[in-house]
Amino acid sequence: MKIIFLTHPSFLPSQSMPRYASWLMEGMRKRGHEVEAWSASPAVYKFAFANALKKWAGYVDQYVLFPLQLKKKIAAGAPDTLYVFTDHALGPWVPYASGQKHLIHCHDFLAQMSALGQIAEQHTSYTGRVYQRYIRKGFRQGRNFISISENTRHDLHRLLGKEPNISAVVYNGLTRSFENTEDRQAVRASLSTVLNAPLQEGYLLHVGGNQWYKNRNGVVELYNQWRAMSSKTFPLVLAGAAPSASLREKVQASPYVKDILVLEKPSDQVISRLYAGASLFVFPSLAEGFGWPVAEAMSAGALVLTTDLAPMNEVGGHAAYYLDRLQPGSLTEWGRTGAAKIESILATGEQEQAAKREAGFDNIKRFDGEKILDEMEIIYKKVLND
Repeated sequence: MKIIFLTHPSFLPSQSMPRYASWLMEGMRKRGHEVEAWSASPAVYKFAFANALKKWAGYVDQYVLFPLQLKKKIAAGAPDTLYVFTDHALGPWVPYASGQKHLIHCHDFLAQMSALGQIAEQHTSYTGRVYQRYIRKGFRQGRNFISISENTRHDLHRLLGKEPNISAVVYNGLTRSFENTEDRQAVRASLSTVLNAPLQEGYLLHVGGNQWYKNRNGVVELYNQWRAMSSKTFPLVLAGAAPSASLREKVQASPYVKDILVLEKPSDQVISRLYAGASLFVFPSLAEGFGWPVAEAMSAGALVLTTDLAPMNEVGGHAAYYLDRLQPGSLTEWGRTGAAKIESILATGEQEQAAKREAGFDNIKRFDGEKILDEMEIIYKKVLND
């Protein structure tokens, strides 16, 4: 099978999408398929020295120049080629392959829902709404789709307004291995030395960026309220992107600011060890496309507290603890309820915690990377032979 993977340009700052595309391509290559990657080149972008111009220069490369190349390349391609769009956000390119064998991977439609005014916490500008409409117009011309969760497929069908030819759900596969140890004390001691922080007795952990739906400010609120009611003094570790201005302000205003450790862009190895040593992984997202960290934390043996909302509860299954989604205007009350939940989880006995960890290990078997790639290969062949 010859597969052309259409991917986001390498000159864009995204890390997750290129990693996902590379995983797909390498997986199909190992299965004996002929694989090729197509994407826009920075023909104009490389001359945009001012940051204010980079976005628009990138748009010219992606939506003016590359489509001209794409049209010619598809016309010259073999008829038994499968064109795989690694993200539905590449929608503007879909019409050029809509008459060929093609498939579109769908991640999350949060930007689309925001542009349609369906997310109270996120306002999309006029130009943003135009851009998302442009993307939507493109991917709606597709006929075959793989969604990373039932929640994503549900959103896809709402946006398509028609019945697709193929619409499958294949979960994201865990593409990295995570440390799993029963000796959490040793992991904590090691991290305490490496990070120069008092983590020996345990800590709460959050991993994520500054996207509005990650709710990092909410994590700090939960921590503040939990510390106010608990006799425990575990630190809070916020690992991920450099904090936004609002998060920095929230941390500095905390009565427990000295116990909040912000780790900017930690390595995969450090992330793995943080998961393994955490007393509790706290992930109260307002929304997600999939919720990678829930599965990652479980694979490292961490207890997980996340939002009782799809897809987080779809990923966490019976192995996670849950709290309600934060609603606008209810931060204090939500924080108080969530803090009580944290205290209750940390108060459970070792036997119950061990059972929950084992449930997590069983749960993540659904996300075995090789199994996921096998499922995708079957769907790819079905599209090509349809």
